[in-house]
Amino acid sequence: MTIVVTGAAGFIGSNIVKGLNERGITDIIAVDNLTRGDKFRNLVDCEIADYIDKLDFIAGIEAGDFDDSLDAILHQGACSDTMNHDGKYMMENNYQYTMTLFEFCQDEEIPLLLASSAATYGKGEVFREEREFEGPLNVYGYSKFLFDQVLRRRMADGLTAQVAAFRYFNVYGPREQHKERMASVAFHNFNQYREHGKVRLFGGWDGWGDGEQSRDFVSVEDVVKVNLFFLDNPDLSGIFNLGSGRSQPFNDVAVSTVNACRRHEGQPPLTREAMIEAGILEYIPFPDALKGKYQSFTQADIGKLRDAGYTEPMLTVEEGVGRYVDWLMSR
Repeated sequence: MTIVVTGAAGFIGSNIVKGLNERGITDIIAVDNLTRGDKFRNLVDCEIADYIDKLDFIAGIEAGDFDDSLDAILHQGACSDTMNHDGKYMMENNYQYTMTLFEFCQDEEIPLLLASSAATYGKGEVFREEREFEGPLNVYGYSKFLFDQVLRRRMADGLTAQVAAFRYFNVYGPREQHKERMASVAFHNFNQYREHGKVRLFGGWDGWGDGEQSRDFVSVEDVVKVNLFFLDNPDLSGIFNLGSGRSQPFNDVAVSTVNACRRHEGQPPLTREAMIEAGILEYIPFPDALKGKYQSFTQADIGKLRDAGYTEPMLTVEEGVGRYVDWLMSR
């Protein structure tokens, strides 16, 4: 069984490669762009059969080099920088690339599992996989949104093979260190605490209190499990929210991160109030540049995912961040 994972050296892609390895699957073609060379570290403890640059791979697809040789493509590669406003690059890299893989997989009649994004919802307050609730705020979100619309039309006409697009919410966990400013809140909280002994969050804005802006934070462990569940069930196609199904404030992430670090230091846990009093948790003014462009609340409606048969419980912030800090400390 030969499986292609695009974005294989990236955050979610490398975790999927590791998840496949844990099933005994090593016939994996890793596709990525290693211009940022330090991403290779995400694959050091993984077993793959080959590595191909993302441009060489798409050229090979178009030339027919991979006809009748692949069993599935798990497409995680994309530019996910919401502050990148180069629309031409974003549409070529995220939309056109995905369309080429989509047409190939339909022609070859093999599954395509791919990363969509909760950014398709913009500032909406209902996060359900329906057109009326969608309105991306940036070109990144639009690049994901546009493919989702294509998928809906093609599903109505009838697919020849499985296509599942997962709208990832705020994913955190191991192997994201290369993402720098685009890494998760948990990653930044961990490094702030380790370096400065304190964590800083945005203060209140738009009706939200200090650190009370809330997101659906989902562990990459759960993201991998869902991808592999769909790989096991090739009859399932569609657009699916992939979050925890619960919204938790940024305060919860900070408190969970600090207390997990304190556990490693042999220190007892503290409440948020105690952290504020001790100067461990601070709030900074909400940035003017983000006003009107910021999702203060997200919460995935995962009813469609549950209806598809995925019944595993999702990790809470407290559970997932604690496990993530353990991983970070082990490094």
